[in-house]
Amino acid sequence: MVSALLGKKVGMSQIYTEAGKLVPVTVVAAGPCTIMQIKTKETDEAMSLQLGFEDKRRHRATKPEQGHAKKAKCEPKKFVREVPLDNPAEYQLGQALTVGVFEGVKKVDVIGTTKGKGFQGGMKRYGFHGQGASHGVSMRHRAPGSSGSNTDPARTWPGTRRPGHMGARRRTTRNLELVKIDKDRNLLLIKGAVPGPNGGYLVIRKAKAWKDKSK
Repeated sequence: MVSALLGKKVGMSQIYTEAGKLVPVTVVAAGPCTIMQIKTKETDEAMSLQLGFEDKRRHRATKPEQGHAKKAKCEPKKFVREVPLDNPAEYQLGQALTVGVFEGVKKVDVIGTTKGKGFQGGMKRYGFHGQGASHGVSMRHRAPGSSGSNTDPARTWPGTRRPGHMGARRRTTRNLELVKIDKDRNLLLIKGAVPGPNGGYLVIRKAKAWKDKSK
């Protein structure tokens, strides 16, 4: 059974549970996802499904993308990813998968790309406190200060926290509660925040490192 879908982050909201508790949720438009390719051990030495989400205009797709989509009898897709599968023979090329695959799932992992913030200093990137605001400090209030070693080895060690590129990294948020499934609008309501900006593409899968202790 497929335990993952592709989607897009719509934004954050909040809902009330039946017990009257306010829960912050992220609204994710998940699917329908088209099966673009079925991989088996005999053909590709792997067992997985290649899913595509959200149609792309044909004139914006490359010739290989158009030919690949033609085999599945669908339009080229903007977001294509592979998800592992144990029984690919149960699915067909061009088949559409919806949020119904998460029926009965309590926890999910969400994979996305964090917001890119460009080049940032040590205070924003790592939470440094900065230097003093008086007593001889001039134009160095937000500088990280000395990060080198002594005369030997007289250099900055690799991995030292320094100003640099921040964000735009692939991140996985694990074991988030799946609060609600809206089959009519293909929406998932997931408790808490997920990586990325509104409109960012996501991979939503059944939680790997969570065990249901209620059973």
